[in-house]
Amino acid sequence: MTTGSTSDNSATPPEPESRPPTRGGRNRRNSATKLAYAVAIVGAVAAAVVTPLGDHLMKSFLDEPSCPGEACEGKNPQNQGCGEDARTYKPAVANPALLQLRYSEDCQAVWARVERGSPGDLVTAEATGGAKRTAQIEYGDDKFTSMVSVGDGEFQVTACALPKSGGESTYERYCINATEATAWR
Repeated sequence: MTTGSTSDNSATPPEPESRPPTRGGRNRRNSATKLAYAVAIVGAVAAAVVTPLGDHLMKSFLDEPSCPGEACEGKNPQNQGCGEDARTYKPAVANPALLQLRYSEDCQAVWARVERGSPGDLVTAEATGGAKRTAQIEYGDDKFTSMVSVGDGEFQVTACALPKSGGESTYERYCINATEATAWR
């Protein structure tokens, strides 16, 4: 006779199935997922940049100078976005140092650049009644100055290329002058 003691195995949890160990399976899935996300993000950014909307957005970021007016004084024109609208005055003849003046109307600033110099040569930009900026060629043959604020309106500026005494440059001190009415290109 059996007295009411039946064993119901369904109430006990089943033994976990034993699986062979995997070598970094979970890590590989996580890495693959991260890579897929990165590819998707890079693809989306690239697509946004090459579309007309992306082009417009990029230009709006790049076209707006970060320092209009006196805030540009002494700053690097490339870092401030001032090269985007800059126009150049560079005499085509009798310009031994290939000296040029750059003018950004949006930034209300000018800067000078020498293209045919040597290490140790100086390039200067000076606004009449304003600041003067000087830069020295450290290596290569070109260098530009930081910006000189010219305000919104009339201005007169002078740029000079000054060869290092005893240096490699064959030109002598060379200067150019410009105003807001100069034929900037």
